[in-house]
Amino acid sequence: MSLSDDKKALICLIAGLLKDCNHVAVGAASPIPGAGALLAKAAWGTPQHVNILGSVSNNFFTGGGGELFDCAAQGRIDAFFLGGGQIDGEANINLMGRGEYPLSQPRWPGTFGSAYLYFLVPKVILFREEHSRRTLVDKVDFISAPGTSEDHVYRKGGPFGLLTSKGFFHFNKAQKRFSLMSVHPSSSLEDILDNTGFDFDYSADVPTTESPDPALLQLLELKVRTKIAEVYPNFTETIFAKAG
Repeated sequence: MSLSDDKKALICLIAGLLKDCNHVAVGAASPIPGAGALLAKAAWGTPQHVNILGSVSNNFFTGGGGELFDCAAQGRIDAFFLGGGQIDGEANINLMGRGEYPLSQPRWPGTFGSAYLYFLVPKVILFREEHSRRTLVDKVDFISAPGTSEDHVYRKGGPFGLLTSKGFFHFNKAQKRFSLMSVHPSSSLEDILDNTGFDFDYSADVPTTESPDPALLQLLELKVRTKIAEVYPNFTETIFAKAG
């Protein structure tokens, strides 16, 4: 499987995770989640609403991040994506930097509204392509947004799962642990165990992630390609063969 095929497979997997949603919002610098949300809408008509920050034609927000936060507080966003320089086994994410804060080196972009959205959006999918012990750690160096909260804390939102270039994990909120649900064809259980810094639940016969439906791949090419190119032209040129 080529690099572009791997990315298309991730897009198709994300689409399947979103078809039970009505409104999906996607933050900046998120071409694969954005394409997945648009693909789900094109394939099944759900989500009905997709907002990609930075887009003109695929974004009905007029107030930028402020309107996104208002929608989340009103319970009008069903799914969102978060990443992090570090993600640990309790689904905590670190967006500040490696090492002890405030002396972190290197420094990363910062937390922005990640903790706010993590508490409010019911289906937060953690997405990080790089799957290594550098990124998936036992404990994050700084908690930008916590994966779970104490019982007395009001919280509607939280992590649904973690998707990487090697596999998909579901998050068990009661146990505060990830469970490996599938291994991508380009990886293996041994590979994931070797490259994951936190403990997680798994079975010896964990299934292989299903190959993308050819009909979905065709829809991705015909319907989604031009839409995602509006925001991410370089990404689109990278994963799709040039027309003509």
